[in-house]
Amino acid sequence: MRIGIFTDSYKPYTSGVVSSIASFREELIRLGHEVYIFAPSYPNYEGEDEDNVYRLFSIPAPTNPDYTLAIPIYPGMTHLVRSLKLDIIHVHSPFTMGRVGLRYARKFNLPLVFTYHTRYDQYVHYLVVAQDLAKELTVKYISHFCNNCSHVIVPAAEIETMVRNFNVTTPISIIPTGVDLGKFSGGDKEWLRKHYTIPDANRILLFVGRLTQEKNLPFLIRSFRKVKDNMPATTLVITAQGPMEEELKKLVIDLGLSLDSDVIFTGVLPFETLVNVYISADMFVFASLTETQGLVLLEAMAAGLPIAAVRAPGVQEMVDDGINGILTDEDTGRLSAAICSILTDELLYNQMRQNALAKAEKYSSRNMALKLEEVYKEVLADNANRPGRGPVSEYWTRIR
Repeated sequence: MRIGIFTDSYKPYTSGVVSSIASFREELIRLGHEVYIFAPSYPNYEGEDEDNVYRLFSIPAPTNPDYTLAIPIYPGMTHLVRSLKLDIIHVHSPFTMGRVGLRYARKFNLPLVFTYHTRYDQYVHYLVVAQDLAKELTVKYISHFCNNCSHVIVPAAEIETMVRNFNVTTPISIIPTGVDLGKFSGGDKEWLRKHYTIPDANRILLFVGRLTQEKNLPFLIRSFRKVKDNMPATTLVITAQGPMEEELKKLVIDLGLSLDSDVIFTGVLPFETLVNVYISADMFVFASLTETQGLVLLEAMAAGLPIAAVRAPGVQEMVDDGINGILTDEDTGRLSAAICSILTDELLYNQMRQNALAKAEKYSSRNMALKLEEVYKEVLADNANRPGRGPVSEYWTRIR
């Protein structure tokens, strides 16, 4: 198959969406498919000439300069899409590039698949006023977009229920983003201690993700303050970047914690290094309430890390409470108690570690790509059987 991916974010930006696209792309290519990416450009990014990646002129986002917004103008785009003879278009956002993908799917009679990565209705906190109205309009917009697609992909059953509650009638499949387990088979267990001033006796808690409001990081840091009160020999490592970095560092200092050995901000790291970070931590902590999946949770389990997290949609489908981690209410006392209970009970810790590895095994990136491939085959067959359609290959032959 020749697959066109349209996305509002891609490398070098770091996010679960980007990781998902990169993972599926790699596996689909291994399965023998051709994948073409249409994405924003990023200033000074050395990978701009990546094969089969087409970059649109973009501008920095007002609220996050690391993120760029594509301007949906690409001279010769229609000719380019026609020349690629795509079989299917897969969009990863309902907004700018998603609309571009929708336009070309309609223009060339191609099936359109949409992956619902983000709980967009939960991001209205970025607006100063009319948040309730914005949430209502967002839900209506998402519903309309989904119902214009051939198929919708969601990462968890909870998200499928939520999308159905938006009055979406399009077929939906649950396909989480998988993890390339081979990348976690090695790694340096001492990497964090070699690169940061973490005392040898300290247990290392890890968070990986964006430093943004929806990740609930002030709550996580306050919870760690309580962990530190009960278990002084602990360090929290935050591997991420984002607009809240300075605010969060100030909170750390205000809580009487050190930025040298208590709470360490590593900034964003390439995935090859990030694997070492996972492997050299002792457990993973997470407080986000807006996840559709939380790919970092699966990556943590691939490294054998037990998890303590706030119970929330998306999260509770990845973390099995009492099996590979502990889920709590959004209460600093309860989350800190969960962290301490895992770290102080060696038998529980080792059981959760083994269960985490077993869970990750079920979600290998290849297995998830095979599921996506089946969806593609299904929508292609359905598209061919619609009146006046026929196989996509016949359509490209007709318009040459």
